Amino acid sequence: MQQEPKISPQVPTATVVKLSALVNLQQGCVVSREVMKKPTGSVTVFAFDEDQALSEHTAPFDALAHVIEGEAEITISGAPYRVQAGEMVVMPANQPHAVKAIKPFKMMLTMIRSAK
Repeated sequence: MQQEPKISPQVPTATVVKLSALVNLQQGCVVSREVMKKPTGSVTVFAFDEDQALSEHTAPFDALAHVIEGEAEITISGAPYRVQAGEMVVMPANQPHAVKAIKPFKMMLTMIRSAK
């Protein structure tokens, strides 16, 4: 029996939602909110205070980081990429990556799962 996809009860479907309003910046913290999770992928919105970071890690799936506001440095396989509001970068599966806030910022992370 297939499970129903999880959708956060606070994010209604078929409704226009302002991305930046889904998470609030908190001093000295990284805050996240899962918006949608399905077997084929997930969407999570993050808020990072200045100088906050996610340490280097790998993920088995491709991920797209879309900066909603602010500025961050996303390092992929040792190469730093500075991204600002309105910009995005794709983090390939199985490549080490890290995220650090240059200024307080928010991003939407879309994880794409593959059957491979």
